[in-house]
Amino acid sequence: MIIVEAAGQALAAAFNMLWEVLWPLALGFILSAIVQTLVSRTAVARALGSDSPRSLATATLLGAASSSCSYAAVAIARSLFRKGASFPAAIVFEFASTNLVFELGLILLILLGWSFVGAEFAGGLLMIVILALLFRWTLRPALVAEARRQAEQGRRGRMEGHGEMDMSVTEGPFLRRLFSRRGLTAISHYFWMDVTSVWTDIGLGLLIAGALAAWVPTSFWQGFFLTNHPGLSQVWGPLIGPVISLLSFVCSVGNVPLAAVLWNGGISFGGVIAFIFADLIILPILNIYRKYYGRRMAIYLLVMSYAAMAVAGFTIGLLFQVLGLVPAHHPVVALTSPPSLNYTSVLNVIFLAIMALLGWRFLRTDGLAMLRMMEAPAVTPTDVAPHQHHEH
Repeated sequence: MIIVEAAGQALAAAFNMLWEVLWPLALGFILSAIVQTLVSRTAVARALGSDSPRSLATATLLGAASSSCSYAAVAIARSLFRKGASFPAAIVFEFASTNLVFELGLILLILLGWSFVGAEFAGGLLMIVILALLFRWTLRPALVAEARRQAEQGRRGRMEGHGEMDMSVTEGPFLRRLFSRRGLTAISHYFWMDVTSVWTDIGLGLLIAGALAAWVPTSFWQGFFLTNHPGLSQVWGPLIGPVISLLSFVCSVGNVPLAAVLWNGGISFGGVIAFIFADLIILPILNIYRKYYGRRMAIYLLVMSYAAMAVAGFTIGLLFQVLGLVPAHHPVVALTSPPSLNYTSVLNVIFLAIMALLGWRFLRTDGLAMLRMMEAPAVTPTDVAPHQHHEH
């Protein structure tokens, strides 16, 4: 009976969080689908051909406007690299597309508050600057050449079709493209492609967060995060945050509910930010780096990424502490509040209806066949043909 009750508490906490973040997730994926529909992947690769500050700034902007699924971001980065983007620009695009996206900000706002949104975006930009500097100082041409040879072998990771597929509609004025039959079809395909690619990570994140919130006593977290030693905890948080993320297997926006649990437990403000940044060094993604770029580059990306995440998390934590912007530790309401009739429920119903309409369009235009293609092996850029939609 105790086990059933404990499982019920974990599931209830998970559902409460899902209900809180449903509409911002849907809105974020819709905006991402629109951007992917209107901006050609080939044009993105052309804009990222060097590792100059301008090219890296462009990579950051285009990444921030793109998908937030970590596996898709990694696959797209390799596709851009193979199509001519510089390696630093491709990786910067990848980091921006998981750490600077709209839905991540909305979910952070709802679960944790404004301070975390500001720290995530300021810290994300700082992390990209640190990463770019580390690449400039330490990345050797021989290692990039080795990574390119490995990338050209087209070994499978996850979301290969997502990385290679380009359904963009580039002819004609903006609004005509957006509301054309092809445009609406592409938006529905990109939307459901992103949702299906990330739902397991979001679900896993919610379940783990629910279980930890229900089963692990606060006293354990407080001891682990050194909350009785404020100075040490400021350093320890950004160092241990990415390690917890690496071992959690949860990526994309799925790690925000986990971040809320860690914040409840007493991890430092900078530790929360570093934890959220670390969705691109979880073990499955490190394995994909090994397949894509070779073992040496995978280790290099782990070391450089961890350094950038930890330093950015610590620096932003310190800055927000000095500015008095770090909120007091308090229980995250979404972990304990069941759904009620408020603006969240109204917006959820509206966005569920929009999702259903996009789902109808998706199914009517061979969307399921496209999903099967998405997990197909990567092909060389010269083999890629535009995906053909069948209108009904």
